[in-house]
Order: sequence, then C-alpha cells, then structure tokens
Amino acid sequence: MLFERRARSLIPVALATTVGTGVRYLLEGNQPMFPMPNIATPTLPALAAYIVLGLIVGVVSVGITKLTYAIEDGFEKLPIHWMWWPALGGIVVGVIGYFMPLTLGVGYTNIAAVLAGQIGLGAMLALCLLKLLSWSVALGSGTSGGTLAPLFTIGGALGGVLGIGLANVAPWLQIDPRMAALVCMAAIFAGASRAFLTSVVFAFETTQQPHGLLPLLGACAAAYLISGLMMRNTIMTEKIVRRGVRVPSDYAADYLDQIYVRDACSRHVASLRGNQTIAEVRAWLASASAPAKHQGFPVVNDNGDLLGVVTRRHLYDAALSDETEIKSLIQRAPLVVREDHTLREAADHMVETDVGRLVVVSKQVPHKMIGIITRGDLLAAHARRLREARQASRHLGRKPAGA
Repeated sequence: MLFERRARSLIPVALATTVGTGVRYLLEGNQPMFPMPNIATPTLPALAAYIVLGLIVGVVSVGITKLTYAIEDGFEKLPIHWMWWPALGGIVVGVIGYFMPLTLGVGYTNIAAVLAGQIGLGAMLALCLLKLLSWSVALGSGTSGGTLAPLFTIGGALGGVLGIGLANVAPWLQIDPRMAALVCMAAIFAGASRAFLTSVVFAFETTQQPHGLLPLLGACAAAYLISGLMMRNTIMTEKIVRRGVRVPSDYAADYLDQIYVRDACSRHVASLRGNQTIAEVRAWLASASAPAKHQGFPVVNDNGDLLGVVTRRHLYDAALSDETEIKSLIQRAPLVVREDHTLREAADHMVETDVGRLVVVSKQVPHKMIGIITRGDLLAAHARRLREARQASRHLGRKPAGA
C-alpha cells in the first residue's frame, strides 16, 4: 500500500518483519502457525496441475472482488439510512454462523484444519461458499474487516475441494489435496490483492513446508497474471480509487532515468562566438540561415569552451551599440548538464531553474559544449516509452490506459 518499491520502503518493512518474527519466536516458539504433515516433493505433472489451479483461483479472486463491491453498490441503493447497513450485514453473518459456526471468527483454526486434511469434502465446500457469502456481505455492508484470513479460508477450502476431486479423477497427476489447499490459499490472495511475494512468503513461512515453495511460486504467479489481465484495481485499492485517489497498478523504473543526456541531446547547436559583435549577430539573425525559433544561444570562445548563454531579447536591446561584443552580454553562469547525467536529472534541473533548455557539456572537459537538451527532447523520450508500452500491451492482449 506504499505504492513504491524503493529502499526507503523495503528496508524498514524488512527490518520490522524480521524483528516481529524474532519476537514471536522468543515468546511462542518457532513452530509453524499452520502445521502440516510432511509433504512429498511434487512431480512435474503435479506441479503443472498446481499452476492450472492457480489460474482457476485467479479467476475466482477476480470474481470475489467484483462480488464484494457489487454487494456494496447494492447496499447504497437501499432506501434506508447507511447507519442501518452494518446491522443488515450482521443479520446475514449471524444467520450463516448459526447454521455453520465455522464461518465465525478469524478463521485460523479452519485454515490449519484444511491444510492438515482434517476436514471432509462436504464440510470444506460448505465452508468455502458460506464463508464467502458471510464475509462479502459483511464487507459490502460497511462493516470493518480484514481480507487475509477470510481469503485464505476461502481459497484453502476451495483448493482442498479441487485437490480431492483431481486426486480421484486423475490419480496419475499425483495431486496432494493438502498441497492443493496450500497453493490455492496463497493464490487467491495473490490474485485479489496482487501482493505476489507476500502471498508466497506468508504461506511458506506459516507452514514451513520446503516442498511447497515451487508450487506456491507457480500458482501465485498464475493467479497474479489472470488478475492483472481481468481486473484494473485490487480488492484493497478499489475503494480508495472510488474516492478519487490515483492508485498505480504497476511499478516500473523511471524511463527518463534509463537514458543518458548524450543519447538524446541535439548536437547541431547554433552557437555564437564571444568576440562577435552585435552588428554581426543581428545580421546573421536576419538571414535565412538563422534558426527562427531559438530564443537562447550558447556563447563559446575560440577554443569551443562555453562562456554562457544570451537570449534574443538581449541581442535586440536598443541600448547596445553595434560594436558591443557578445561575451559582454552574459549575465550569469550558464545552466548546464553533463553528458553522463540522465534525462531525469536534466528534467529535475529544468524544473528547479525554470528553464526550457540546458547546455550539455563534456564529462572530461566541463566547459566543453557538446549539445543542447530541451523540453522537446524529454517529450520525445516519453513518446518512445508510450510507443513501446502500446506494443507490449498489444502482445498481452489488453488495451493501454486511455486507448
């Protein structure tokens, strides 16, 4: 929910997780939260089957997200005050809990029982469906609630049901229903929240099953893929998006930070010599060879070293005599950027100094001008990024945003 992957976010979270787990080991021991019997290493057919289960559960996670917000939209259409919505949701939860008490509470005991293979087929199917109904109505009515444990319960029970079914229909796949429950438990959360690594690490840590890591990676990746193709926002971000908050759906490196200034700058620069006179420059500006749109011109000495920048306004100042040398018009040190800087650094420098162009100088010789970088060059780099993004979107079969 920090909406970034940077050291300033990852390091505190990693350290907090390490300390929290260490304290838990100190106070409660290092036993798994959801103990499971020893599970054999999955075979290649079984691994493929677990990935397919991840695809299926990915579709289910999208359906669960849409169902939850559809119920929320339904409550908003009721002809009663919103303060009564949680009460109505509580009635549904209570009725379901009366007939199946397993749906009440946090549900960690249910998750442990499912992963240990201690619940039968019918009970798991009922737990999956009724917990889904109870939890989605509770959230849709405006009642505060979590997503981790309920989704793990629903996904684990669904995985257990599918695992038992596959074990009986296709025994040659060598599916372990407990492993199916584990991978579906993590995959449904990965699909609904797109917290891919969190889902894998949490399921692996709470069960301490070394043979479950590979199936978890495959199934959660499959669910993550399906969710990304079918749903723009996650179950956690949809609500804040509805409130008008812009939420990024992907995390990508800054494209401008990947391009050096030397690869994007204009090297054919209309520059002036410091010993030229105003009369010479004005005559050149009046000729057809002078650039019509340039408002600023770098000034260099006879060796090509940068002295500064002058503008058209300075050059056409009526108070200047025709014999005035150009270098005398320079009022401040030139705003420059080195060729080995990135376009992101150049863009930041333009914003900070409120200019539209920077002189590009050599890395080895700081006063040696090699080109000019303008706002237009930055926009051209962005245009290239957009073209590449559209091409990638076509390959994935989905339209880019705004298309």
